[in-house]
Amino acid sequence: MPIAPPDTDTDLSLFRRHFPVFERSIYLNSCSLGPLAREVRAEINGYLDLWETRGAPAWYDTWLPALDRLRAGYAEVIGAAPGTIALHPSISSALTSVADSFDYRRRPVVVTTSLDFPTIAYQWLGRTAQGVEVRVVESPDGLSIPTELLLRAVDERTALVATSHVFFTTGAIQQLAPVAAHCRAVGARLLVDGYQAAGQIPVHVGDLGADFYCAGGLKWLLGGSGIAFLYSNPDTTGDLIPTATGWFAHSRPFDFATATLSLREDGRRYETGTPAMGSVYAQLAGLELLKRAGLARVQAETHRLSELLIEEALAAGLAPRVSGTATERSAIVPLARPDPHADVARLARAGIMADARPGLVRLSPYFYNTPSDHRAALEILAHV
Repeated sequence: MPIAPPDTDTDLSLFRRHFPVFERSIYLNSCSLGPLAREVRAEINGYLDLWETRGAPAWYDTWLPALDRLRAGYAEVIGAAPGTIALHPSISSALTSVADSFDYRRRPVVVTTSLDFPTIAYQWLGRTAQGVEVRVVESPDGLSIPTELLLRAVDERTALVATSHVFFTTGAIQQLAPVAAHCRAVGARLLVDGYQAAGQIPVHVGDLGADFYCAGGLKWLLGGSGIAFLYSNPDTTGDLIPTATGWFAHSRPFDFATATLSLREDGRRYETGTPAMGSVYAQLAGLELLKRAGLARVQAETHRLSELLIEEALAAGLAPRVSGTATERSAIVPLARPDPHADVARLARAGIMADARPGLVRLSPYFYNTPSDHRAALEILAHV
């Protein structure tokens, strides 16, 4: 499917017409699940039509090339080189491929933080019986992790630092280049969970210095569930051999060899089994829509909307729990509330979709939102 050029219309809010949810609701919950676009539904239906009319022969001339387009599309979003992307059904699956490529006997320590999404810690806490030691760096303010605290936890016994680009509860952007430099100095590696970053903020894995970077379609990339990706830096991960693997990681998968395992030499050696093509088609359509809008414009407008939301929330007497400087803030704007679940239910009755986390209501504008969207939510919350 060819990618359309960016639209020339400067009002990105007009893209909301692509999302039927706005015909009946105000959607401020992209940090949990990106809304369904008409184009995404159409592409899924197109996949189903191919499945019905062609069946298995579609793999060779249509579906396998679609996988290549998706790997290339993900690489473009994060500034990665071709051949560095592996497809997965979830971040948990991607983490398993990474975790099973390390030998923890000499370097048993994995460092993560108290603000990371729990699936990161769970991946290595589940390996404590194998001798893995998980160090969790605590946040002193519940908002972010001071870089010096994270660096202090990383030493010559550390195999991997696994942490977030954007923290899922607070929306704080973590400055990772110093972490990557320290990891290189002590011989550790850095894995970045970019699920809450890719799409909504600029990402360039080369600038970050990440050895691994993972994200997926569920949120800001508008592709829904069941599709994720793993970037591996060919200059720093070539000596690692994943043992949690599958036939899509094989260098010659259609040889169907059973006596030997010959892994690919590029990033696809971290793949496992047959991808879910319905999810692949959904993500291709989501990436096409972002490309039409222009990813840089999407990110600039999203930042403008989130900063305006923070400013107006403060003016309304509400309490945004965000970092102190705009460069450290993303489009996840949490508001401190005594009963966030009741607030989210109250907003839902008014046709406004938001999300709750412990002690917080999360509002997350994206490029298709307008200031009137968050103003409607703030008015309700300010009068509770």
